[in-house]
Amino acid sequence: MEFEYSPRCQEMQGKLLKFMDTHIYPNEKAYKEEINRNGIEKGNRWLPTTVIESLKPKAREQGLWNLFLPKSVRAPEGLSNLDYAPLCEIMGRVGWAPEVFNCGAPDTGNMETIERYGSEEHKKEWLEPLLRGEIRSAFAMTEPDVASSDATNIATRIERDGDEYVINGHKWWISGAGDPRCKIFILMGKTDPHAARHSQQSMILVPTDTKGVTIKRPLSVFGYDDAPHGHCEIVYENVRVPVSNLLLGEGRGFEIAQGRLGPGRIHHCMRAVGVAERALELMCKRLNSRVAFGKRISEQGVWRERIAESRIQIDTARLLTLKTAYMMDKVGNKHAKSEIAMIKVLAPNVAQQVLDWAIQAHGAGGVCDDFPLASMWAGNRTLRLADGPDEVHRNAVAKLELAKHMDIPGAEIELPITRS
Repeated sequence: MEFEYSPRCQEMQGKLLKFMDTHIYPNEKAYKEEINRNGIEKGNRWLPTTVIESLKPKAREQGLWNLFLPKSVRAPEGLSNLDYAPLCEIMGRVGWAPEVFNCGAPDTGNMETIERYGSEEHKKEWLEPLLRGEIRSAFAMTEPDVASSDATNIATRIERDGDEYVINGHKWWISGAGDPRCKIFILMGKTDPHAARHSQQSMILVPTDTKGVTIKRPLSVFGYDDAPHGHCEIVYENVRVPVSNLLLGEGRGFEIAQGRLGPGRIHHCMRAVGVAERALELMCKRLNSRVAFGKRISEQGVWRERIAESRIQIDTARLLTLKTAYMMDKVGNKHAKSEIAMIKVLAPNVAQQVLDWAIQAHGAGGVCDDFPLASMWAGNRTLRLADGPDEVHRNAVAKLELAKHMDIPGAEIELPITRS
């Protein structure tokens, strides 16, 4: 693969870096204050922020919009995975920044799913408003009553009744569901419990205002509710939607999930590299600015060791992310499944270690909200569970490695599709 970014990628990098310096970093404090003000004065921290909404037109004007979606006539600005990787990394340095560019999860994965597997009617009704940034969406897969790390356990029922499907189930950790702009769920459930193991599940579009959809509560992450994005527990009770809302066909949920979660995982990893890079930057600035025992802390041997190790680990994660993106572009997600699984383990763990050292470098300040490190740590820690826990991905990598040395013609190892 080529290690030099394409001319278009380099041009977009320059524009994005300037946008971050001009509009994103200076507004971090204002964003936090607005969320708190919405909660205190208006009693609703889930309201969309004027900080983000005011920046979206600026991003669109500069062509920094829908960059994540390759090969779509509806999003001609979309980049290849390889070109998008360094841009997604830059966006990942601030948790709320991707939404400014309409490149935030879970919308990116949902838009790609509807683009790939939805009908023309689905695309007109849901994809086009999502691409314009007019609405938001959620992906309803994980359940509280089963080990969702094995997606065949998903128990929510999708049963046909004439021209409708009736949905009954209990979901949680549904990212984005608390946002009042969230208008559509892509829900995974069981249409035929008696079919072959990987043919029982299907995916269906469920408008959020459908009768029987109840958001029970928002879920906190290490004390953060993550408003106005957030994660929710949801009950679906006799929810009826038209048969036409089914994606691709009954029993094809795993096939859709394989296509959706590959790009979703690598986007998480791209952003995790950005988190780690910013944590290292904050750590170095802090160590250079503080004196202990008669010399700058950055001159202490243990911190030089940690800085060096951080740089080595970050660059390792970045290179594997770029290799994975390259393979997804060249040979497709299915043939890049080992690399996708490896980077999904490596990138969040690297970011977690660098964040931990950065927090330590900041002392007590590192665990409070005067610095972004504590919330970055909480958000990043969830990535070792979201879109499949580390253990499942390591198991997949091991199986693929073992298969290389077994004489089993046609053996196939499926990429896990777990959410948490």
